[in-house]
Amino acid sequence: MSYLGLDAKETSNTVQELNVLLADYHLYYQKLRNYHWNVIGKNFFDLHEKFEELYDDAKIKIDEIAERILTLRYQPTSNLSEYLKISNLEESKSDLSDLQMIENLLKDHGTILKQMRKVVEVAEKGGDEGTIDLIGAYIRELEKTSWMLDAWKMKTAEQHKPV
Repeated sequence: MSYLGLDAKETSNTVQELNVLLADYHLYYQKLRNYHWNVIGKNFFDLHEKFEELYDDAKIKIDEIAERILTLRYQPTSNLSEYLKISNLEESKSDLSDLQMIENLLKDHGTILKQMRKVVEVAEKGGDEGTIDLIGAYIRELEKTSWMLDAWKMKTAEQHKPV
C-alpha cells in the first residue's frame, strides 16, 4: 500500500464496501440479462435493447470495481455463492411484466446508489480519492439512468415539479 500512500486499515474498510458493491453489480447484471431474455409485450423492442445496453454497462463496471480492489492490493470477491451472501440485492423471477421489471430495476438502483454512497463515505475517511472519483462517476450515471427509466413508466398526465 505504500506506493499509493493510503492507510492499510482504512483501505481494508473501503475494500469491504467495494466487495459488497461488486456483489450488487453481479446480481444486477444477471437480473438485466434475465429481463433482456424474458421481456415480452408492446415494449419488447425498446426494453430488449435497453436491458442489453444496461447489462453491457454493468459488465464494464464489474471489471472496474474488481480492478480497483486489486489496485488497492486486495483480492476481489469472485464467486457467486459469496455474492449471494453479501449483496444487498435479490434475484428476480423471470415472469414479470415490463412495468414490474422497470420498477424492480429502479428499486435496485436506489439500493446500489445507497451502497455507492457508503463506499464514498468510507473512502473519504481513508483519503482514497481514486475510489471516490470512480464511484462518484457511477453515482452520476446511475442517477441519470434511473431518471430515464422513471420517465419511461410515467403517465402523460404526470408532470415534473415546477420550480
